[in-house]
Amino acid sequence: MQKRIFLAGAAGAVGRRLCQLLVRDGWQVTGTTRSPEKAAVLCDLGVTPAIVDVYDEANLSRAVTDAAPEIVIHQLTDLPPGLDPLKMTEGVIRNTRIREVGTRHLLAAAVKVGARRIVAQSIAFAYAPGPMPYDENSPLDPNARGVISLERQVLEAPIEAVILRYGRFYGPGTGFEHERESGKLHVDAAADAARRAVTRGQGIYNIAEEDGEISSRKAEAELGWSAAFRIG
Repeated sequence: MQKRIFLAGAAGAVGRRLCQLLVRDGWQVTGTTRSPEKAAVLCDLGVTPAIVDVYDEANLSRAVTDAAPEIVIHQLTDLPPGLDPLKMTEGVIRNTRIREVGTRHLLAAAVKVGARRIVAQSIAFAYAPGPMPYDENSPLDPNARGVISLERQVLEAPIEAVILRYGRFYGPGTGFEHERESGKLHVDAAADAARRAVTRGQGIYNIAEEDGEISSRKAEAELGWSAAFRIG
């Protein structure tokens, strides 16, 4: 019998790459999207689409129950394409809401269905100013309300939890095809970190290229992760 994963945010830049890896590993994946058009993309990846809005708690709970997952993965974000600076003010507000409210709804559904483990996307560029490189014990900026809420909710839930603090994405689907400023991370390497966290690790991990700003040594040691990973 195939083991099952529920992937929230499956149609996003990381989600699509992660779908490829999970299906390749033999997982039965149910992936969420709000768009019927993107549902077809998920089907092409070998994923069972669930067209659902994370803010619709009842429908989300039904979707998770129907999928009956062992593992739930949280890759939900709500930012404008290419981080369009003209739309970022609204985007930050939406993203904070999805981290606070969307996380709460997804966790409630995961606990209700009896999922064993959750892997959640956070960020590695919300640390308070201080000595670098930042590691997982470095304090977060108190103004990063959504990030703090997401991490606290996930770590306090009665379920195995892994938090992946991702660097600044570049690569296919991100709007940044080439390397960015410090603390960067290719989406393929981000997806591989989530794939590895499905079966190993616990707690918080920085996931970013080593450049003096962020230390990802814990993920390298405990997850066997490498920033050099690329699909294909």
